[in-house]
Amino acid sequence: MPTREKTQLLSAAQTGRTIERLGHEIVEKTGEAHGIALIGIRRRGVPLAQRLAGTVRAATAAEAPIGILDITLYRDDLSLASAHPVVQSTEIPFSVDGRDLILVDDVLFTGRTIRAAINGLFDLGRPRRVQLCVLVDRGHRELPIEAAYVGRRVETRPEDLVEVHLKEIDGEDRVLLERMP
Repeated sequence: MPTREKTQLLSAAQTGRTIERLGHEIVEKTGEAHGIALIGIRRRGVPLAQRLAGTVRAATAAEAPIGILDITLYRDDLSLASAHPVVQSTEIPFSVDGRDLILVDDVLFTGRTIRAAINGLFDLGRPRRVQLCVLVDRGHRELPIEAAYVGRRVETRPEDLVEVHLKEIDGEDRVLLERMP
């Protein structure tokens, strides 16, 4: 079997700078970030949301509340993904009603994860606005979903993989592109 080729897209330093830049973009576009809340999509969206909140706090002295959203039960491929899906908790300790929310995820691909997240959010209430922030946008959308904040856009083939490693989960920061033969 031919070997797969992996290319580093972002080093640890580049990943950190990209997250920092995204935090500053949020502050610039939201007018000092007052009144926004960040919702990290489990799994890697959560530490990204936490880091973005730190950047927002450092730049504005405003606290951006953080929520955690598990989309397992909202996936449209749930029956294909696993016979026994592992459902984790959604932890959003504030009302989403009338609020400006920024969904945070690591990679935007088909848009199906974000569709599931939006369904989950609207089960909790009616936000005023929902925007999307992703570390990597790799294209190949199947749904009309676009991120307002993008760390890096990468040209990929549908069969390729983008691996995001975050120190909070993986012990290191970096982003890899794995090209399938």
